[in-house]
Amino acid sequence: MSKARVPWKAVIGGSVGNLVEWYDWFVYSSFAVYFAASFFPEGDTTAKLLNTAAIFAVGFFMRPLGGWLLGRYADRKGRKAALTLTVTLMSASALLIAIAPTYETVGYFGAVVLVVARLLQGLSVGGEYAASATYLTEATPRGRRGFASSFQYVSMTAGQLVGLGLQIILQNTMSKEALDSYGWRIPFVIGALGAAVVFYLRRNLLETEAYDEEERDDKQESRGTIKQLLAHKREALLVIALTMGGTVAYYTYTTYLTKYLSNTAGLPKETATLVSFCALFIFMCLQPLAGGLSDRIGRRPLLITFGIGSMLGTVPLMTALGGVTGFGGGLALSLAGLIIITGYTSINAVVKAELFPTNIRALGVALPYAIANALFGGTAEYVALWFKDNKIESGFFWYVSACAAVSLVVYLTMRETRDVALSRAEQASEDAVVARV
Repeated sequence: MSKARVPWKAVIGGSVGNLVEWYDWFVYSSFAVYFAASFFPEGDTTAKLLNTAAIFAVGFFMRPLGGWLLGRYADRKGRKAALTLTVTLMSASALLIAIAPTYETVGYFGAVVLVVARLLQGLSVGGEYAASATYLTEATPRGRRGFASSFQYVSMTAGQLVGLGLQIILQNTMSKEALDSYGWRIPFVIGALGAAVVFYLRRNLLETEAYDEEERDDKQESRGTIKQLLAHKREALLVIALTMGGTVAYYTYTTYLTKYLSNTAGLPKETATLVSFCALFIFMCLQPLAGGLSDRIGRRPLLITFGIGSMLGTVPLMTALGGVTGFGGGLALSLAGLIIITGYTSINAVVKAELFPTNIRALGVALPYAIANALFGGTAEYVALWFKDNKIESGFFWYVSACAAVSLVVYLTMRETRDVALSRAEQASEDAVVARV
């Protein structure tokens, strides 16, 4: 199994959309420090960021609806069709933010446009995660799935790096006044254009063998339904619980980290951005290594390592990060946190896909994951800023540790999924091998 070939065309096509999707998703957060005052002119810096963070969280609460609608669509119409639709929706949302009018022009109507754009982004990303996870898992032979599916977070992180890299370029080529005035719109225009390229790439993808089997059965009315999902409610609850700790930790060390280093540690915005960029680049490179390791030793050991590390390491790491004075210390501590969560990010997509049968796989991954993200991931930044605004910032660190502890219990008790057959053809091949032995 370990010598099975990786279908690189499918891996690239299935994951490259994540780059654009998550570039747009995270650019909102990373550029919020520049456009917050354009839509919310009243209050201090933290108050303005709280307003933009609240709109950021709104997008997450749209993700369960996106997970349901687009997960159902992927189970009924195919993984390829869903992947194409999600990137189209994301392009439209990025364009909306790029042209959103400011408070000075139309009052709070500009903020309403932001909310609509975030709702569209939430709808898109709610389906993108599951469609991509399902496609990458089904399109890859057993024995290489952990490695191949890890490229979902490679592309997601690459999207964030492109956004951060663009921010660094703009910071060094434009004045702060220009960035605050119109420069923050540039990354959203780029995101809308990038989605057009991905749309073309995804239209040339082949459908997966596992889905084609279901399509030939002609039982479309039973695919991707809530009734079918409820028949697998244990697995659905498992997805929510195993996602809880991972998504809070992920957003803590990614989207919130730059603000934390700037607002709490007092690092210049440019230094905080550079720390995040370098740490995330190394983090991105670690994903295939960890995914490949899971193909050899199983998924559970990596998840358990993450759970223990996040439960015990978050409070001391975040406390130390709040006191860093320069680039080196910030990078070392940020990277330590990202290495810990690699045990989750590198394989969480494949684990979830391996829990469900083909006829409900996309919805089974999409809806429970989106619910967990809405409750825990999307609110992470807002909760962190709320603790800070109430002068009890360390309370957030304990909150992240508690979420990790809950997920750790799940990791310790769940079944191993590495060797599960995802299609009847794969199961028949396995049965034939067993019969020969």
